[in-house]
Amino acid sequence: MAYACLLVAILAEVTATFCLTLSNGFTRLGPSCVTVVGYGVAFYALSLALRAIPTGVAYAIWSGVGTVLITLVCRVVLGQKLDLAAIGGMALILAGVLVMNLLSGTGHHG
Repeated sequence: MAYACLLVAILAEVTATFCLTLSNGFTRLGPSCVTVVGYGVAFYALSLALRAIPTGVAYAIWSGVGTVLITLVCRVVLGQKLDLAAIGGMALILAGVLVMNLLSGTGHHG
């Protein structure tokens, strides 16, 4: 359940961040509303995930996966360019998240 909440938090944050781009400095009502609601949902879902997942681990997953997803969404939808360094950086972020979750004992409450 905690990881489902974390997934909701990630997806809501990515949606809110994408709509923040579309809001044109909060001058467009629709994307601005989605941004505000999306960040509210993201933080609420993250707070639920933190009941069972240690803060450092949850935040690393939330921010790391969110960073990679928003970069990919902007690449696909808006055509933003990614160079080799950006792709390599995203691979390192994902590798770090996997190492923390699969190989480290920090993902468990003590």
